This record gives sequence, C-alpha cells and structure tokens, in this order.
Amino acid sequence: MQYESIVELLSFATGQEQPVRITTLDRREIVGIPTSVDREIGAHEVYLHPIGAQEIEIAVSLTQISRVDIA
Repeated sequence: MQYESIVELLSFATGQEQPVRITTLDRREIVGIPTSVDREIGAHEVYLHPIGAQEIEIAVSLTQISRVDIA
C-alpha cells in the first residue's frame, strides 16, 4: 500500500473507532483500535489499543507499515 492510503485508512478508522489489522514491513501483525495518527516529522506514528486491552497503547511507526485493513 502507498503511504497516503495507509494514513487515510488509519485516519478513517480512528474517527470511526474501527479495529484495524496492521501488517509491518517485517510481516508482524497488530490488531487494534487506532486512537490517533501523528504525521508530524518528529513522530510519524499511529497509536492504537489492542483489542481487549484498553489500558495499553501501542505506537507503530507509519514508515514501518506495509498494509492496513479494517479488521
């Protein structure tokens, strides 16, 4: 997927509180609900809560994402 498509889908999912499946460049999968997408130069991350673990927040670098799907 292209970077802009990844950001667009993550931004949509954030606004709708939709769970997503993120596949990273090293083929790891993360499933969760995105809470914010930070495109600022210093961050370039998406933050999400894993399904069933609202007290945990994970940050994933946008440049390490190869694919995003609505879960």
